[in-house]
Order: sequence, then C-alpha cells, then structure tokens
Amino acid sequence: MGDSMLRAAEPTNPLIPPVIEIVLGGAFFLLLVVLIYKFVAPRFEQAFTERTAAIEGGIAQAETKQAEADAKLAELEQRLSEARHEAARIREEAREQGAAIVAEMRQQAQTEAARIVDHGKTQIEAERQQAVASLRAEVGALATGLAGRIVGESLEDEARQSRVVERFLADLEAGTPGVN
Repeated sequence: MGDSMLRAAEPTNPLIPPVIEIVLGGAFFLLLVVLIYKFVAPRFEQAFTERTAAIEGGIAQAETKQAEADAKLAELEQRLSEARHEAARIREEAREQGAAIVAEMRQQAQTEAARIVDHGKTQIEAERQQAVASLRAEVGALATGLAGRIVGESLEDEARQSRVVERFLADLEAGTPGVN
C-alpha cells in the first residue's frame, strides 16, 4: 500500500497523459491511418481519376464539338456565299431574259405595225381601185350623155359607149385631149 499511496501523493502533471493512453492512442491512430490508406485513399484516388478523365474527356469532346461547329459554320458560310452567287447569277439571267423578251416584244410590235400598215395600204389601194372604177362608170355615163347631146345622136349602145369612155379616159391619162 505504500506504493499506491506514494503515487497518489505524488503530484501528476495534467498536461502529460498516462503512458498506456499514449500507447493505445498511438495504436488506434496507426490502425486508422492504415485503414484510411488501404480503403479510403484508393477510393478517393479512383474518384479523382474518374473525375479527371471525365473532365478531360469533356474538354476533348467540347473541343471536338467546337471543331465540328467551326467546320459547320465554315460550310454554312460557303453555302451562303454560293447561294448569294447563285442568286446574283439568277438575277442576271432574269435581267437578260427580260431584255430579250422586251426586244422580242418590240420586234413583234414592229412586225405587227408593218403588217397593219401593209394591210391598210392594200385596203386603201383596193378602195382606190373601186373608186376609180366607180368614177369611170360615172364619168362614162356623164360623158356619153353629154356627147349624145352634143352630137345629137344617142350613144346608148353599150359597146359603143364603152369604147368612147375608154378612149376618153385614155386621152385624159395621156394628158392630150382626143381629136378625131
């Protein structure tokens, strides 16, 4: 009893724990470090590796998508440029076709106008011929009537009348009055 009393009488330092607690605490700490190193750290490392791979894969995928988007954009710009050139070509063709149509219509109008003028000239010539024939008949009738009065003889004979009228008109056209 003497020892336990002596110990109790010895003052203990509250800052220094008993040796058994230090040994047990150290053993549990080492056990905890081994368990963390063996089970927890590989899982963290695996998660970190997977996350890194996912991020790098995402970056690579994003770069691939960006390259594809850039390629599509370039293709679309090229198509747009081609479409603009095509539209300009179509406008130019339309302008040329319009000019050709206008020229064709102008040519058709000139042809139609010439046809109308020719038809008018033909019609005028026909009417002139008809008027000349009508005048011949009238002048012939007047001339035979007048000649019959002057001569005192009737010129009712159709053949005689026709000859007299034709001779009279021929003399008029020649510009010399007929003297018999």
